[in-house]
Amino acid sequence: MKFLRPVLSLLLASAASLAAAGEIKPYSPTEFDKLTQAGKPVVVDVTATWCPTCKAQKPIIDSLMQQPAYRDVTLLTVDFDSNSAALKRFKVRMQSTLVAFKGEAEVGRSTGDTTAAGLENLIKKTVD
Repeated sequence: MKFLRPVLSLLLASAASLAAAGEIKPYSPTEFDKLTQAGKPVVVDVTATWCPTCKAQKPIIDSLMQQPAYRDVTLLTVDFDSNSAALKRFKVRMQSTLVAFKGEAEVGRSTGDTTAAGLENLIKKTVD
């Protein structure tokens, strides 16, 4: 029984850290509308698999989304090459673009930024 306590503690700590992470999922118009109409913070991340800037942004964004401060933020990923309807909706012309929403209001936009501070400032606008 004694050996189960440390294992159980580790499992509970892991579950708590997962609950503190923001959600990352593929974009859909329905999901975006549901979240923003409910007043939730959302970041739309327009990426392309071939884009070196997107590849540089990804680990920074993933790390930021793990921070407890952004646990209520949902990151919706848009594939630049296959989702032209989303590009039109958000008026995005380039991959590596992030568009931040606080509810239904756009509160910030960034294209090509690969700095941790710049990306965090954008995400932070959705929760401030």
